[in-house]
Amino acid sequence: MITHACPDDGPQLVAVTADVGVFTPEEVATVDELWRDFLRQGEASGYHFVVWREEERVLGFACYGPRALTEGTFDLYWIVVAKAAQGRGIARALMQQVETDIRQMGGRLIVIETSGTPEYEPARRLYTACGCAPEAIIRDFYRPGDDLFIFTRHL
Repeated sequence: MITHACPDDGPQLVAVTADVGVFTPEEVATVDELWRDFLRQGEASGYHFVVWREEERVLGFACYGPRALTEGTFDLYWIVVAKAAQGRGIARALMQQVETDIRQMGGRLIVIETSGTPEYEPARRLYTACGCAPEAIIRDFYRPGDDLFIFTRHL
C-alpha cells in the first residue's frame, strides 16, 4: 500500500536504499540527509516522500519536489525498491503516485536524472515504460564513463 511517509520511516528508507546494492555510501547518506531536512522543515524542505508499505515494513519509496525558479516543474530525486521486492510493480506504482501528487500540486513537468551505467539500466527502462521521454545525455557527467541521462514526463 502506498502512503505518505511518516516520521518513523527514516531508518527503513536508508536501509532499503543501502539494500539495493547500486548506490554508493555517499548516495545512501544523501537519502538520510534529505529525510532529515524533510523531518525538520516538512514541505518547506522542498522534499516529499511516498512509501510502499506492507504492514509496518517499507519496501520502497520515492522522493520528489518542486524545482526552484520554475513554474510547475518537479524533480524526481529517488525511486527505490528493496531488492527482494523488485519485479512486483512497486516502482511503477510509486511513479504513478508521484505523478498524481504532482498533478494535485499544480505540476506539469517531472525531470528525472539518472546514471548511464549498466546497473541503472532497470531504472532507465522503468522511466521509459512509465511514459518518460529521454531528453539528453551528458557524457562523463558523474565521473569518466558514467553519463547523466535526463528524462522528462509531461503531465
